[in-house]
Amino acid sequence: MYHNPVLLNESLEALQIKPDGLYVDATFGGGGHSKHILNNLTTGHLYGFDQDIDAIHHHTKHPNLTLIQQNFRYMINYLRFYNAIPLDGILADLGISSHQIDVPDRGFATRFSSDLDMRMNQESEISAADIVNNFGLEQLTGVFRNYGEIKNAYNLAKKIIAARDESPINTTDQLNNIAEPLAPKKQIYKYLAQVYQALRIEVNDELGALQDLLYQAEKVLKPGGRLVVISYHSLEDRLVKNYLKTGNFDGKQEKDFYGNLITPFKMEKSKPIYPDETEIETNNRARSARLRTGIKL
Repeated sequence: MYHNPVLLNESLEALQIKPDGLYVDATFGGGGHSKHILNNLTTGHLYGFDQDIDAIHHHTKHPNLTLIQQNFRYMINYLRFYNAIPLDGILADLGISSHQIDVPDRGFATRFSSDLDMRMNQESEISAADIVNNFGLEQLTGVFRNYGEIKNAYNLAKKIIAARDESPINTTDQLNNIAEPLAPKKQIYKYLAQVYQALRIEVNDELGALQDLLYQAEKVLKPGGRLVVISYHSLEDRLVKNYLKTGNFDGKQEKDFYGNLITPFKMEKSKPIYPDETEIETNNRARSARLRTGIKL
């Protein structure tokens, strides 16, 4: 196991694991959550998804585990193949894994000098360098504004385009040198993290994949089945919250003829669950985590 699972006890409690149940870990990663789900199964089965070949290579075989090297947005196709519908529960721990951040040559971390990559699926064709060097001004501005929530996104995009006209931007060091002067004072690390988040989301179409997962969860969970999602920034959390509350991503409430809210899920709690101070102290990745649970109606 090479991943310290975030909100472990809270996510296991939210799943309410049945020993004979069928479950999906949509983001297998280092297998931290999966290991504990498997410990609670007897005749049940867990299907793990991860598009990163590193995660596949690092897992330990288990008779109750089927591990699938694929993005979770294709979950329903594989579950049909394995005749694993309906499910009792789905867990998705979104975002980037600790392993991906800590491997320098993956290009996910601002602190390492490496190629500007950021592909979760290393077989994907488009990297962060492709986006930085080929997107137009309007496209780049949109990426930084919409996915990084960067206030001076336009100026950053302009500066990147001016720099790449001189020489291609292929490394994290090059990108850092371009972005740092635009960062607010005493917030350089936060600013760079927003820049990298924006590029990473675009490279991996993370928000599109999350929408696909939420739509599919409605179709593959049995009534009473549980969808447990751990997110790390407001863009992800907003999609999860809106879908669990209203059945759509805009948060618009639609009601039937009798005035009942039309939604496939009931949100277990109105507010997300956050890690406590002890977990944040021992696992820095948990600092921005929040957990929401939906129960299939």
